[in-house]
Amino acid sequence: MEHARVLGVCCALAVCGALTAGCTDGDGGRGGSSGAASGSPRASASAAPGAEAEPRPVTAPTVEADPAKLPGTADEARTLIRKVLGGPEMFGSKAVRGTPYESDPSRWAVLGEDCVWQREELPDDVLATLTRHYAVPAAGRKGEARMSATVTVHRTALDAAWEQAGMLEEALGCEEQTLSEGERLTGLTSQAQAGGEGANNHSDDMLYETGACVSDTRGGPYPYWWNQLQLGPVVVSTSVCGGRGQDEEELNALAGTAGPMMMVRVQDAIGRPVGDAGEDSKKSGESEDPGEGA
Repeated sequence: MEHARVLGVCCALAVCGALTAGCTDGDGGRGGSSGAASGSPRASASAAPGAEAEPRPVTAPTVEADPAKLPGTADEARTLIRKVLGGPEMFGSKAVRGTPYESDPSRWAVLGEDCVWQREELPDDVLATLTRHYAVPAAGRKGEARMSATVTVHRTALDAAWEQAGMLEEALGCEEQTLSEGERLTGLTSQAQAGGEGANNHSDDMLYETGACVSDTRGGPYPYWWNQLQLGPVVVSTSVCGGRGQDEEELNALAGTAGPMMMVRVQDAIGRPVGDAGEDSKKSGESEDPGEGA
């Protein structure tokens, strides 16, 4: 059952335009580079001003955050993150831990006006965050691929929604971004789908970005893909930065289930089927006899 749900989210990402016809997920630290900043990415805008957008199909959301299950403290948020954020196995059998494996959980990344990522202390609206880095080591004629995954728990769903909105607004002019010295992203384009738009029936909001990653040490440009999903106050993101000699099919296989797997874990931890709240209220109302005590 869980496998089928992961495939459902994965297929939705594929419809949204992941690397090719596959699906994958973007690091809060961007680019999957072990030297990149980690935390809250800010995506560049995909459509040129004044561009006429095509009508998007509508699908009914199937899951929503359950207020009774949401973490209320930093400790509860950290516990949730550890349940959601997996190890290298999320990216397949060839993936290993990156170096460093985990970023400093007391800081996250902010994109400056100069389009350079820098690490800053967590804002008050974030209960906890954590980024992990992964890699597929170079072998034969294939270069190293780098991946990352981030989970951030905000205090409220509104705070998480503001993070999502900021990603599309704060970097409108940053089609090229510097992750760290010698590591950068180029030719970035991004899109968004709110819950109920397109094939997004599994999250409140979904952002995805494509471009190229370039490294002074690893070379490039190589294909780059990033995705971020929100459910209630929880935001999950993953990224994949390709390597020498790897084609898009190989990168799709690397990234295929990491993001969807984390979103399914978020759904299991804090979600409920859409409509359950209404049914609970109805049952509660039916249990009360208005004539009692008359």
